Amino acid sequence: MMDPRWRPTVNEREFIEQALQSDLRVDGRRPFDFRKLKIAFGREDGSAEVELGETRVMGYVTAQLVQPYKDRPNEGTLAIFTEFSPMADPAFEPGRPGEAAIELGRVIDRGLRESRAVDMESLCVVAGKHVWSVRVDLHILDNEGNLIDAANIAALAALSTFRRPECTVSGDDGQQVTVHDSEVRDPLPLTIHHLPIAVTFAYFGDGNIMVIDPTYKEEAVMGGRMTATINSNGDVCAIQKAGGEGVMSSVIMQCLRIASVKAADITSKIKREVDDYTTEKALQKVKRTPALVAKKVNVPDVTMEESTHSALENQASKAPNDGQQISKDPPAIPNDGKHEDTKPMLTESNPEVKSVLNSGTAGESDEVKESRSPKSLIDAVKPKHRRKKKQHGNS
Repeated sequence: MMDPRWRPTVNEREFIEQALQSDLRVDGRRPFDFRKLKIAFGREDGSAEVELGETRVMGYVTAQLVQPYKDRPNEGTLAIFTEFSPMADPAFEPGRPGEAAIELGRVIDRGLRESRAVDMESLCVVAGKHVWSVRVDLHILDNEGNLIDAANIAALAALSTFRRPECTVSGDDGQQVTVHDSEVRDPLPLTIHHLPIAVTFAYFGDGNIMVIDPTYKEEAVMGGRMTATINSNGDVCAIQKAGGEGVMSSVIMQCLRIASVKAADITSKIKREVDDYTTEKALQKVKRTPALVAKKVNVPDVTMEESTHSALENQASKAPNDGQQISKDPPAIPNDGKHEDTKPMLTESNPEVKSVLNSGTAGESDEVKESRSPKSLIDAVKPKHRRKKKQHGNS
């Protein structure tokens, strides 16, 4: 069966090689420039999708309790699995993984396991009985070149956001393990010491021309490839040279120096995206109870109530002053015949009026005094004509 992968013609091959000799690439990049990197996370922890240019890879992490290996009873396990779908590239066949899939899984696995980036001892629950087995599934969604670097970043991003369930050991013999649900106890993140970043170099000609992050067309033209896995501290974790033409040691040392700079940039990118994702998830977990929810307050009503209270206070403050003025300056009572029967009200603030009511007018007889003076305070308040009717009724 013929390989349906794109094969360059002689003119296309010469065009790409001549452009590289002039430090130019088909997509307009410089020889040591990466394509645009995007990292997105799924709704669940441990899921990440990476876009390196038009190459897309999705990583998904799961874990389960298993029995450890006999030679390492207190360490967990880490396994990398890859899936090459024909939808990503017509050259990929369904079924058993091909050479490209096996090489991709081994390069990423070697970079993570040999450098001990993930603390395996922290995955132990009961030594010799129960340990966590972490599985990383890498799905190739679109192949546009440099699958190793994209898959490596997807695996690191997924591992950085993965949370394993918390478990406790109980029982008389201390062998009974209880796995708690995420709603009962918060899951625990993995202990990751550093991030080993894979940087792939492609060689052209006699090995004197090299570029970073080769595209799909550049991979079809290149004479050899080397992948250097290195962390931000400059520590070399792994090197993979997959056939092709030989490379001098001086060229390899130059590639390692370039890879250390690129690894620091990609590490800061991954950490920044993971921090943003963690912050967003923490905000989503905040639950607001109804008692703590602020109630709406009608501001105009509050203003009207305040103005009403202030008006009442002003009236209350003015009322005593008005009463004092009235008591100090009583209205003058005319001596006309019409108003001769008018009597001022009996108040404590008018002692003169009180004395006149008690003593009566000078020269009047006792009968007239009795008829004019009220017998009670109620009679004094009543109008005179009602008091007269009452007196006639008593007589």
